[in-house]
Amino acid sequence: MIIDVSRFSERCCVRCLGKSDIAEIFSLCCKNPQYYKHCPPFVTEQSIVDDMQALPPGKDYSDKYYVGYFDGDKLIAVMDFIMAYPDEKTAFIGFFMTDVSVQNAGVGSGMIDELCRYLKSIGLSRVKLGWVSSNSQAMNFWKKNGFKETGITYDTENYTVTVAKREL
Repeated sequence: MIIDVSRFSERCCVRCLGKSDIAEIFSLCCKNPQYYKHCPPFVTEQSIVDDMQALPPGKDYSDKYYVGYFDGDKLIAVMDFIMAYPDEKTAFIGFFMTDVSVQNAGVGSGMIDELCRYLKSIGLSRVKLGWVSSNSQAMNFWKKNGFKETGITYDTENYTVTVAKREL
């Protein structure tokens, strides 16, 4: 299923990001050292390129959407989104970060609510994601936005991830 990323938000312009956007993505991400404290290493332009190309097992690029949310010309959020993963009725958010200028103002929560409404309207049942278990800021954000821990965790080389989902 191909989705219309412009419908992810009613308040922001949402579009797929590419290599020409890397400097702007880097600028947004590097202002969020709290995230990288829990999820090392710190962002680089190469790590952004790598994230843009990363796919979970069994998926191809037709299911991946690396998108930016814009307020006018200003990039205010970045999301790595996988459609129909791990099953056909589930979407997966691999990464979501807002610009520091809009944090703690309900902007990110509004984006997630709008995304979930759109996904429900096209027939999806749930959204899954993971947060770094030691990152209480991320955990609080996702729980506030209706995500519940599934009881599944997995270890990476540098941290443990807690898997959560929100039913639509």
